[in-house]
Amino acid sequence: MVEKPDVIGAIFGQTEGLLGQDLDLRELQRTGRVGRIDVDIVSEDGKTKGKISIPSSLDSSETSLIAASFETIERIGPCNAQVKVGDIKDVRSVKRELVVERAKYLLQKLVSEEMPSTNTITDLIKEDLRSAQIEEYQGLPAGPNIENSDELIVVEGRADVLNLLKNGITNVIAIEGTATPQIIVDLSKEKLITLFVDGDRGGDLIIKEMLQLADVDYISRAPEGKEVEELTKKEIYKIIRDRTPIEQFKIMPKTKELKEFIDKSQS
Repeated sequence: MVEKPDVIGAIFGQTEGLLGQDLDLRELQRTGRVGRIDVDIVSEDGKTKGKISIPSSLDSSETSLIAASFETIERIGPCNAQVKVGDIKDVRSVKRELVVERAKYLLQKLVSEEMPSTNTITDLIKEDLRSAQIEEYQGLPAGPNIENSDELIVVEGRADVLNLLKNGITNVIAIEGTATPQIIVDLSKEKLITLFVDGDRGGDLIIKEMLQLADVDYISRAPEGKEVEELTKKEIYKIIRDRTPIEQFKIMPKTKELKEFIDKSQS
């Protein structure tokens, strides 16, 4: 049974003078060319085994000499002992491997996430261009094709118009509020109207009012709890493609309130 001080004492005591003054362990530690000796030991069944680790800034040949000198240790404390050099590692080489692996990861991340593809850049330019197309049609936020389109998509607000413009739909105009503007009523008499509302109670109320005041041809609603301004391009086109003709909508109303309202307005 031995302790750490016994091991360290044996290292200094039995290697002293073995390699000459230039490679004396105490002098090397004093000048910082050899670091602190670290000893981990485990005692079991009356025997002690352990691991000695020593950092060195000497060159490879001098470090190897120091390591080999430890194998001359024959006693630790009062006990016979055997020291064997396990390995010598070049820490710089290990660090270089870590640096190279980290650099590969960072480069891959840069290429895949930070550097947009040509298609992405093109899409961004198109989105900005479409967003810049928002106009006002008699005071209401609208796309650029209100006059020339035979069919219009009526949405609730400016943000909805921007989202549809961004996704390539330009024949869109907003009510911009809860009350239906007279211009929307007038346009509904001349053009095919698709009312595209949010999937909430506000959307239901707008459908009620528009059915009473304007000539609506189709109804499109965002999924329950979602707003038109939040929808993706795929969602927008699917919802518009699956729009419900007003006759069918009246037969199969979306809510009990709407059914009661439509029945009342028809009576």
